[in-house]
Amino acid sequence: MPVPKNFATPARMSAKERAFAQIQRWIIEGTLLPGEKLIDAELAESLAVSRTPIREAFQLLEVQGLVTMQPGKETRVTSIEREDLQKLYPTLAALHALAAESAAQLVTEEQIGQLKALNAAFAGAIESGQPYPAMELDEQFHNLIVELCDNSYVASFSASLQIHIRRFKYVFLKQPIAATLASVEEHAKIIEALERRDSEGASEWMKRNLIRPMHELDAVM
Repeated sequence: MPVPKNFATPARMSAKERAFAQIQRWIIEGTLLPGEKLIDAELAESLAVSRTPIREAFQLLEVQGLVTMQPGKETRVTSIEREDLQKLYPTLAALHALAAESAAQLVTEEQIGQLKALNAAFAGAIESGQPYPAMELDEQFHNLIVELCDNSYVASFSASLQIHIRRFKYVFLKQPIAATLASVEEHAKIIEALERRDSEGASEWMKRNLIRPMHELDAVM
């Protein structure tokens, strides 16, 4: 039979990658609770893989700070404490402020358009009462600015912090904190600063956009 042209083959994942992605998601969403003991044999059966990729996934998750391993003994989901909130958000705010500062000198008109489109979709999700899509669109907005700064270290550290922040929202609140139109307005200010090539303004508005949710989240925990 003829093979269709322009056919994009789906990305193949190894057993280790698949196990890592699924267990990570279960931990972030709270399916696997803080302090819970992870049994490699049970996870291997659930994910239809051998125990080896499960153990390899544990090692990657330990690097991310999502599990703690005692070789030959046990592996547990790491605990999360309210006090960590005051460490995570300011660190992420500093990283994203740096990204915005750099991006102001690199951003193109096309990328400004992408940011505006994401913010419009973000506003739509908020107004229609869709917290999960709103949270994802908010992250996409921030991640695009991180990509624009062209700093792999900022991108790497940012991704790690966002994993733990999302875990806070799922585990402590059981749902994302309700986004408000204040975030949309702050995003608009960031975009305006980027359009003006105003590095200082972009950095300052980015900090505000991340520190405010920290206080809101702390108030409901």
